[in-house]
Amino acid sequence: MSVPTAHNSAKLGDIAKTVLMPGDPLRAKYIAETYLENLKCFNTVRNMLGFTGTYKGREVSVMGGGMGMPSVGIYTYELFNFYDVDNIIRIGSAGAYADDLHVRDVIIAMGACTDSNYAANFNLPGTFAPVASWDLLSRAVKSAEAKNIPVKVGNIVSSDVFYNDDPTVNERWAKMGVLGVEMEAAVLYMNAARAGKNALCILTVSNHFYKDEDLSAEERETGFKNMMEIALDLA
Repeated sequence: MSVPTAHNSAKLGDIAKTVLMPGDPLRAKYIAETYLENLKCFNTVRNMLGFTGTYKGREVSVMGGGMGMPSVGIYTYELFNFYDVDNIIRIGSAGAYADDLHVRDVIIAMGACTDSNYAANFNLPGTFAPVASWDLLSRAVKSAEAKNIPVKVGNIVSSDVFYNDDPTVNERWAKMGVLGVEMEAAVLYMNAARAGKNALCILTVSNHFYKDEDLSAEERETGFKNMMEIALDLA
């Protein structure tokens, strides 16, 4: 397929080799306007805003990915396969399970369990384990250490369901040491693996399932400074 695509009005060369991808396009706009210089908007299709600029002299792009694995699956597939992007770093929010996590804590997702059937399209003879790219993960941990930002590295779950009819699902994932839940990382990791590219998911805890802790919609849009700056260091 040629570019532009049905979902992205960018031309080849408009998008940097490294793309930061929050779910919320308004968070993408906030990051771009707050941190990037020489800013250009490359996409407004479906209001899924995308920008390219420079951070400390290095070219980097930031683009919304939407909510859920079908949406992120489309955008990341096109970035990897049609726009020659090498690295996609998801920066999003997560609901925490682990006792030692609190709102605003940062999780780096080493692996992403999932209840999605997305892997079926690869026709594999078994169960695929979606994992982060080691280079991005190790550099993210070093960046966090240099900034004195505590992070929790481990397994998360990417779910297709926000309002689950089964009230026991969260505690069952928690029993397996899963740190928390979000809705996109597993597909990002699968698309990266299939394309031979690199992916990482960095999350900020926005709420806790077993504590009375929750961030507002505005805080989720603009209040994830630590996660954003770790991700920008990877460009």
